[in-house]
Amino acid sequence: MKRVLIGTAWPYANNLLHVGHLAALLPGDVLARYSRMKGYETIMVSGSDMHGTPITERARKEGVSPASIAGRYHEEFVDNFKKLLFSFDLYTHTDTDFHKKEVQAFLRKINENGYLYETFEPQDYCETCGRFLSDREIEGKCPVCGKVTRGDQCEFCMASFDADKMTDKVCRTCKKPTATRVNKHLMFRLSAFQQKIEDFAAENGQHWRWNAVNETKKYLEQGLPDRAVTRDLDWGIEVPLPGYENKRVYVWFEAVLGYLTACKKVCEDHGRDFEAFMKADGDLAAYYVHGKDNIPFHTVIYPALQMAIDSAMQLPTHIISSEYVNMNDEKMSKSKGNLISVHELAEQYPADAVRFYTMLFNPERRDVNFSIAEMVQTYNKFLCGGFGNFVNRNLSFLVKKFGGVIPKGQVEPAVKAYVDGLYESLGAKIEGGELRDATETMVEVIQYANKYYDDAKPWVAAKEDAARFGDITATCLYLMANMANLFAPVIPVGTEVLRDMLRLPKAVWEPIAPPDGLVLTEAKILYTRIEESAS
Repeated sequence: MKRVLIGTAWPYANNLLHVGHLAALLPGDVLARYSRMKGYETIMVSGSDMHGTPITERARKEGVSPASIAGRYHEEFVDNFKKLLFSFDLYTHTDTDFHKKEVQAFLRKINENGYLYETFEPQDYCETCGRFLSDREIEGKCPVCGKVTRGDQCEFCMASFDADKMTDKVCRTCKKPTATRVNKHLMFRLSAFQQKIEDFAAENGQHWRWNAVNETKKYLEQGLPDRAVTRDLDWGIEVPLPGYENKRVYVWFEAVLGYLTACKKVCEDHGRDFEAFMKADGDLAAYYVHGKDNIPFHTVIYPALQMAIDSAMQLPTHIISSEYVNMNDEKMSKSKGNLISVHELAEQYPADAVRFYTMLFNPERRDVNFSIAEMVQTYNKFLCGGFGNFVNRNLSFLVKKFGGVIPKGQVEPAVKAYVDGLYESLGAKIEGGELRDATETMVEVIQYANKYYDDAKPWVAAKEDAARFGDITATCLYLMANMANLFAPVIPVGTEVLRDMLRLPKAVWEPIAPPDGLVLTEAKILYTRIEESAS
């Protein structure tokens, strides 16, 4: 049996999710729902990234513990994903005992395999606060534009740099000048994987989004630098090696390994063999779903860590990396407060409305603007006025005029051939990561079904030609039954209501017909129009 692993990026638990996160992560759920319908052995995982400097900074400002900040947003994320019907096999977080234990085991394994070494380097130190400082904890003059900014990326000219390139540096907490002291750290030999990652990218690039191919190429052309694995923090995962008792595992290392720890937890909970599931035997499709700002972590750093742990482990096969979602043509950002929150959408609008619009205008190839007014219009036009209307006018007519008894008839061969072919064409788009195209195909199917109904005029045939009416009805019900299957990965709510009305079995990715002798008891409304003034 084909196996599918879907890992969606782990959102950072220091603020609300915005629609940029939703657009980047929702394709993973569509893939997972489709894969299960295909009968693939599917595991979909993610979690909240609970550690790191931004959380400790915020906690320090608010006078609370980092755990309280991270825990608050983790619960918010869980609620958001639940309301928007994400079907994770496990949505966890990086502060669980299981994750910590497994990350420590992976760290020891990488060390045993010879990919860690000790280094002593000068580092910024605050004598007032009595601690070494990370780049984000330093403020100084940008080496490019000269403006005062933090020590990892200029907020004005957007240049990225190491803090040692800045001048006039001060601690962001106490505003006192920094000193320099020698510090000890563990380093990961990322440079040792330069050729292997180049080969990996060349072999798998045909399954990656174009932005992933380009960003990975640029990253590799710069040469892979070794990276520090340890940090001077008291919030995070303890380093399980002697001499590092007061340090923590760097968040880039432990968070990206969350895909493996979460997958292993699912396997253990369901009696599966984790190593067998992750084995690179050609039967595992490994999809990683995220925004374009996370590309190097998924195409370079994470594969290198996998190689360092176990050369038999399946590396990423598909990279589903979205462009940005903008608000007023500017990238949405937590730090700028320029965002529409997922909480707002999940609380105020139907899940299918949010999911359908997000996928129909997903930023697969270019940045997009998000508009609540446009989302409402799209929902009203295609789900209420298109899909819902096609179902309702068919079923309401049958219930009202025929007591719900379905007349006998034959599905028109041309329509049957069209519908049956959708499973192959639409499935190929989904498996290939072309999920926006797949949702656009849904619109075409809705339009096709309504055109068939209008052209066939069943209300006329019901009076003049009973046999013809039976064939039209059989054809429309065949369209409906298969729309309930084909649309289910994107809009699970409405399709489940339709499935219940037509007495259909569990959704599978193959053609289906309503059961013989079906008698409709009622014609439920799939979708209720949203007044545009309410948006």
